[in-house]
Amino acid sequence: MKNFQQKAVEDTLSNSVADRPLVTDYMTKKLITFTPETAIMDVINTLLDNKITGAPVLNDKRDVVGLIDDKDCLKVLFDGAYHNLPIDNRTVSNYMSNVMRTVSVHADIYEVASIFLNTVYKRLLVVDDVGKLVGQISRRDILRAIHDFDAKGI
Repeated sequence: MKNFQQKAVEDTLSNSVADRPLVTDYMTKKLITFTPETAIMDVINTLLDNKITGAPVLNDKRDVVGLIDDKDCLKVLFDGAYHNLPIDNRTVSNYMSNVMRTVSVHADIYEVASIFLNTVYKRLLVVDDVGKLVGQISRRDILRAIHDFDAKGI
């Protein structure tokens, strides 16, 4: 098939797809993670200290079992005020969400940007070919990619 410039469409597309940066070029590789047994106040302190909004939750086998983020932690306020639950014995398992989305290490940043544009997710977990967590990519990471494109004149 040819486009209006009489160039083969497949050639044009394959070149542009091959030049796309992968998610691994912009993802965070050194992740802060929690276990379901982590005290919720430790999570809140860690999120504040590291200026992050959330992190994956891993079990003993290092499998992803959930996510905990700032919104999940807001529930602590209501558990104390309305349900009279002491914060001291509350853990990640009481608040984490199992609603998460993963992307492959082979995904490019355009695929990731499309997911962000069409869903409510703010971060995606990046997994290898066997499903193990290798990183995380956020909307902010995609902004860095856009910044890099602009600086390179792309």
